[in-house]
Parts: sequence; structure tokens; C-alpha cells
Amino acid sequence: MAEVEEEGRKPSEEFTDESEEEDSEEEPKLKYERLSNGVTEILQNDAASCMTVHDKFLALGTHFGKVFLLDIQGNVTQKFEISSVKINQISLDESGEHVGICSEDGKVQVFGLYTREGFHENFDCPVKVVALHPQFTRSNYKQFVTGGNKLLLYERNWLNRWKTSVLHEGEGTINNIQWRANLIAWANNVGVKIYDISTKQRITNVLRDNASLRPDMYPCSLCWKDNTTLIVGWGTSIKICVVKERNPTEMRDLPSRYVEIMSAFETEFFISGLAPLADQLVTLFFVKENSDQMDEEFRARPRLDIIQPLPESCEEISSDALTVRNFQDNECRDYRLEHAEGESLFYIISPKDIVVAKERDQDDHIDWLLEKKKYEEALMAAEISFKNIKRHDVQKIGMAYINHLVEKGDYDSAARKCQKVLGKNMELWENEVYRFKTIGQLKAISQYLPRGDLRLRPAIYEMILHEFLKTDYEGFATLIREWPGELYNNMAIVQAVTDHLKKDPTNGTLLTTLAELYTYDQRYDRALEIYLRLRHKDVYQLIHKHNLFSSIEDKIVLLMDFDKEKAVDMLLDNEDKISTDRVVEELADRPELLHVYLHKLFKRDHHKGQKYHERQIGLYAEYDRPNLLPFLRDSTHCPLEKALEICQERNFVEETVFLLSRMGNCRRALQMIMEELEDVDKAIEFAKEQDDAELWEDLISYSIDKPPFITGLLNNIGTHVDPILLIHRIKEGMEIPNLRDSLVKILHDYNLQILLREGCKKILVADSLSLLQKMHRTQMRGVRVDEENICESCHATILPSDMAKPFSVVVFHCRHMFHKECLPSSGTIPGLQFCDICSAKRRGPGSGILEMKK
Repeated sequence: MAEVEEEGRKPSEEFTDESEEEDSEEEPKLKYERLSNGVTEILQNDAASCMTVHDKFLALGTHFGKVFLLDIQGNVTQKFEISSVKINQISLDESGEHVGICSEDGKVQVFGLYTREGFHENFDCPVKVVALHPQFTRSNYKQFVTGGNKLLLYERNWLNRWKTSVLHEGEGTINNIQWRANLIAWANNVGVKIYDISTKQRITNVLRDNASLRPDMYPCSLCWKDNTTLIVGWGTSIKICVVKERNPTEMRDLPSRYVEIMSAFETEFFISGLAPLADQLVTLFFVKENSDQMDEEFRARPRLDIIQPLPESCEEISSDALTVRNFQDNECRDYRLEHAEGESLFYIISPKDIVVAKERDQDDHIDWLLEKKKYEEALMAAEISFKNIKRHDVQKIGMAYINHLVEKGDYDSAARKCQKVLGKNMELWENEVYRFKTIGQLKAISQYLPRGDLRLRPAIYEMILHEFLKTDYEGFATLIREWPGELYNNMAIVQAVTDHLKKDPTNGTLLTTLAELYTYDQRYDRALEIYLRLRHKDVYQLIHKHNLFSSIEDKIVLLMDFDKEKAVDMLLDNEDKISTDRVVEELADRPELLHVYLHKLFKRDHHKGQKYHERQIGLYAEYDRPNLLPFLRDSTHCPLEKALEICQERNFVEETVFLLSRMGNCRRALQMIMEELEDVDKAIEFAKEQDDAELWEDLISYSIDKPPFITGLLNNIGTHVDPILLIHRIKEGMEIPNLRDSLVKILHDYNLQILLREGCKKILVADSLSLLQKMHRTQMRGVRVDEENICESCHATILPSDMAKPFSVVVFHCRHMFHKECLPSSGTIPGLQFCDICSAKRRGPGSGILEMKK
């Protein structure tokens, strides 16, 4: 809470809220300041007895019978000498144009502040309270009430005379009246009552809870929250009453309205005043405490609490103890709480002091956060409410936060906040960079420096790069990768890196970084040399990105040594930039690499490298025999004689067999399979592929004296050669392994062939029958003949115009139609005719006739 001090005031007179824990983490809800200026002078010589608050001004009554009109700052604008004794009550209408005043000597005055009309009356007893009709300015609402021993209603009639009515009497002194709309609420020694001026009915009586308290020492506090909600505070009890309309069926002789108590609860201290704050209550408490040294009570500072009413209790939201002047001498009746409707302003009135409490705004909230060193929350609050704050600047709060983080030693967080706080202010950025340099934390701020459209001077970035280069090669490399090359003088950094490489020429990190710097400087050949020297994975990306193919023509072997697959793919993808002939020339001394290149070239296109196929035979034979046979099969440009020579030299039987068969020497190929491979299955497979009866005869002749071969033949030739031919040639008494199984298999295969033939025959017969039936059904269908059809011979309408005459029409199954007389003679077979059109087009005879006669 803000402290308000006056010059010359003793420390004990300082106005503050008491906070038992000075470093409490709970933020106060209200802030306070003294109403000074003219009020200070008034209260030095007099004492406040009452005050009324209007939106435009304040009205203050004193113990010496004076009434002062004040502006919101406490400056006196008007002064009225009403009486020589205490002013008990001041009442204003809603417009603030009329005022009602009553005093302890029985004077009642009601007059216009801007007119001369008024009411002046002296009673023979003190008048404690007065209340004007809220709409008093309007001519038909010239009403007010006074309270002393009686509650009197004054009304001005059409003759401009004041008529007096007694609304209530006989229950002691009336000490409070509050008028809202058509409802008048007043409190006397017995309780609180409400009167409906529109129906002239009293509608409730709320009894006082603690009858032992003197009503003159602990007066009742009344406050209207709205037109139907009355808040009653008396002693330590608070009740919230709501005026409701009664159901017409329940009225009978009862008032049209009734009151329901929505909430009732006890408080810890005595109530001196009440005011609404949204759905909460602001309560002014008079506090008595027991002395630790004496057994008697003494008066403590009054408290202003914000509470949340509940049906049978309340929840304390905030509580402030107020050091008002002379609080030790004040009683409960000496305090009052007034509030300005529509504004969260609360006036605490005591005889020698007036304090204004108001809700804390966003600036106050930020003040409190900064005081508690909650800089991040303060910055967030300022950013959210930057349009509403008046005393604070978002950037200044951010700078305070950065300073706080630096003081704590949290340099990374401080540097991160610079991005958000410093924004586009380049001067502030440079100041912060130099500050971080002074404390030796350039590394912390390096990753957060601006690097987009807004940039610092190149010297700033170079200073940071030099700092990293001295202590952290990896960090230096990271910055070079992340920062655009335009941020700094590239040549200066290249020179610095070169100087460091003189001390450590094999440092891979520095070499890689130097290559990147050369790339930024578009000296790609220098970068390429370093990448190749380091066997760096980005070398291929560099070549592609900057089209460096002309620079790598003499470095193909180096690229292949680094990564054969990537190098070959790159070369083949860019044949238009590096020709196949050039690659072959470069790889001539490295046949194993040449083979890899030519092999992938052949896989992509069997014809592109055809002039190198002869060389490839030797390369496959030397480095990749498993792919030699597929190559021989797929290549149409390979010289067979050369290939046969190489295969025979290296004794590659399978490849030799293939080449012999391709050159037409199948018998020699079969002989190699039988003699050198001794693989009857391959021999049979070869014979099946060639499908040559002579080869089968050679195979049988070669195998006839070799029982294992005979077994293989018996198991496999059943579908290609009649097994009887082989069986007849087997010598009697020859022992053949698994002969029985082989014969069973031959019989099984034969039976299977028979079954397949029979099955196929059944399917063929069934399909033929089905199609015949379908054709028969189709030919048996009727054919529609109408006026649109014409004779295919004479081209006249097929039907005569006069259907009554007899006619004859011939319709073939091909849907061609003729008049019978237009058809030629039957031909060679009597009675059988064919469609001439279909016969001429060789589409068949158009078999069958449908004949129509009439």
C-alpha cells in the first residue's frame, strides 16, 4: 500500500496499511491516500462528523456546524455556516443539485445548490438523519425524510406548501436512513425497517441481533447495493436482504413486497461502514484489542476488509489495518465509510482524517510485482495491458528484468530475453553485447543476436566470432553454419581461421569451417579441395548445389575412393556434364572402380556403354563373376568369341555353356554339363530350353550306362520324351537307384496327363453346349420390325403403307431385312437362303431366316 506522508509529521502519524508480514506474497487489493489540500486545513481546526459522496463532488460536515463542498482532490469549492453544533447528516439527490442537512440542535435545511428554493425548519430535539428523494430535482418528487425520535416524511403539495407525515415512531432514536428508488430503509433501536413510498406500506422489520450493544455507540450501517438489495451491518452481524414481489395469490392483506435474507453471518470486529464492490463487500471495522501488559482493552487501528459473502459465512479476500490520525481516541461511531457509485472509490471518514481507498490498477499491480522482484510476471502483465498502463514502459520493465537475471548470474536467460525486450532497437542491442563482453559472456548472447532484415554492425558479429575462435572451435563452427555470411567480413574471418590452422593444420573442425567460409565467398574450388581432403559428406551436395562438375573431372578417383555409390550415381545423373568417355579415361588405372561405374551404367541402360562391353567381360571375370552370366545374357553388343575365350581360360563352365549354346554349339554345351558339371538336372533343364530331339537323344545315350543319370531322366523327361524310349534302352540287370519310385512317378505323371485331357475335354464340351444354347436362345428371339426399317435390297420401307394388303418380309438373324420378292433365288441348296450382305463381307452366311407373311 502506498504511504502518504506530510511534512513535519511524526513517524507514528504516517498513514499506511499494516502488513504483519512485510514480505507477504499476497498482493493487496486496494491502495490508499489521504484526502489533503483543503481538507487538511479544515481538520486541523475542526473535526469531521459526516460526509456524502457524489460523482462530481464531496460534501463534508463538521462538529462546529459547517458544511464544505469539496472537489475530488479535497479542495474547498463552497462553505455553508449551518449551525454552531455538530452536523449529523448530509444528503444529496442523484443529480447533485439539492442538498439536505440536519444538525444536533434540531435544524433541518433542504435547499438547491444552484437555486434559492429551500426548506428551513428548527425542531426542539436533535435530528440525527435526513434523506432526499433520489429524484428530488423533479417537481413531482419533492420529498425528503428526517429521523430523530420519529420518522417524518415531508412532501410539497401543489400549493407549494410542505406537508408532514409520520411514517414511524415509538422505537427509539432513528440513527440511519437510506433512500433508493421507492424504498426507504431506516434503523432505530429495535431493528431495520423498509417502507415502500409508492404503495405507502411498510414491508419488513429486520430485528437487531445483539441487543446488548448501545445503538448510539455502535450505530447501524445501511447500504443499498441496487434497487432491491439492502446490506445491513450492526455490531458484528451482517445481513444481505433482497426485496421481492409477492405472488398476487398470496397477498390478501399483506404488502405487495416482502424481504428475504439471502445471507447472514458474524464478523470478528465491530462494523463501522459497508459498501458494495461487485459481488463482494468492503467493510470498515472498529477494532478493540487486549493489551499484553494490562487486562483492559485498547483501541487499535481500524481495518478495511474485502469479503466474499456466503449464505451463512464469509471469506476474507484482503485485510488492511489503517493508521488514521488519533485512531486511539476514536469510537466505533466516529468512523464512516462512503463510496462513489460507478467508481471503485471508498472514503474512510474519521474525526481528524479522511482516507481514500481505490482499487489498484495495472500500474499498481506492476509496481507490486517489481517490488517483489517478479520481473517476468511484471513484463507479461505490461505486455498484456500495454494500452492501459500509464506509468510504466514495457521495454524499461524488460531491461530491469534483464539486469536482474544478469545480477543472478543467469546469463542464458538474460540473453534469451534480449530478443523479446530489445526488439528492433539496435542501439540497445549493441549496448547489451558490450555489457556481455565486459562480464565475459559473449557466448551466451551469440545465439540470440538479430540476423534477419535488422542487423547490428559487422564488427559486433566479428567480435563474437573471434571470441569463439579463441576458446571454442565447435561453437565457432556452429555460428558460421547458422549465421548468414553477410553479417560479417568474410575475408577477415577466413584470415583468422587460416592463422589458427598454422598452429593446428589437421584440425578437422577448423578445416570444415574454412570450407564453409570459402563456399560463402564463392571460392568453391578451394572448398571442394578441403572437403575431398577431409572426405566430408557434404562434398556431393556442394558439387550439385554450385555445379562444380568441371572442377571434379580430375578428382573422380578421389570421389570414388570416398564413396563409390554416391560418386557413381552423381556421375551417371550428370552424364551431360561429365561424359562417360571422360570418366572411363580417369578410371583407366583403377579397374576395380571402372567396373563399378560401367556395371551401374549397364544396369541403367544396356546400350549406352556398348563400346565398353568387351572390356567389361574381363572386368566382370576379375571382380564380379556372379554378375558375368547376367551380363552375357543381357548384352547384345558383347563379342561372343572374346567372351568364350576369357571364360575358357578361367574355366568358367556355366558361362562357357551359355556362350556355346548361344553360338549354336548345343551338343558341346550339353557335353560340358554332363562331363564337367556332372549335373543331370542342369543337363535336363538345358535340353528342355533347347527343345531339340537330337539333344535328348545325346543325353539319353550319355546317361544310359550311368544309373544316377537314368534316375534323373526317368524323373524329369516324362513330359518331353516318351519314357518307353529310355526304358527299352536300359540293359537288363542294371541296378538303378530308386527305380520303383521313378516308375511310379512316370505312371503318376501319365495318369495326370490323362486326367488333364479328360478334364479339358469336359470343360470344352460344356462350354460348347452352353454357347450353343445361348446362340439358340438368341436366334429364337423375335425381331422388331417397324416403319423405320428398310429393305436392304431396294431400300424402300420394309412395311407397306397399306397394312391391309398382304405382304411378305424375310428377316435374317444378322438383322438385315428384305422384301421376299427382292431376294435372289435360293442357290445350290433348295429352300435355304443366306444374307447377301454378310456373305459379300465374308462375315458368314447370316444363317437362318425369319419370315413374316400377311
